[in-house]
Amino acid sequence: MKKKSRDEYRSRCPINIGLELFGDRWSLLIVRDLLFKGTDHFNGFLESQEKIATNILADRLVKLEAAGILERRPDSQDARRVRYRLSEKGYALAPVLIEIILWADAHEDTAAPPDVIAAMRGNRKRFIASLRKR
Repeated sequence: MKKKSRDEYRSRCPINIGLELFGDRWSLLIVRDLLFKGTDHFNGFLESQEKIATNILADRLVKLEAAGILERRPDSQDARRVRYRLSEKGYALAPVLIEIILWADAHEDTAAPPDVIAAMRGNRKRFIASLRKR
């Protein structure tokens, strides 16, 4: 994936660049579903409890693919379907999402399973490796 040039971002601030690439809630929820829930197709994303609208989902999938965060490929079982998976760049977001999860769990009442939180806290590298194996 080609990096954007200096002029294609509002600023070169690393936080701004991150927010422009994946910073809306829908994009991070799509990455969450790919990473933690194993969702890999359009209808699976629609089934998420956050209830993303179809037009927004389609738009975010295109943007995430264009940013090199996810890849799309034809479904080997059904040529009409498309499957999505995280690219290496997408998997590199795992530590960021884990820190968000741990922060939220420490400060709010969340639905995160305690055993998953313990695994994340215990050994982040091992936890991320287990996600990649799925």
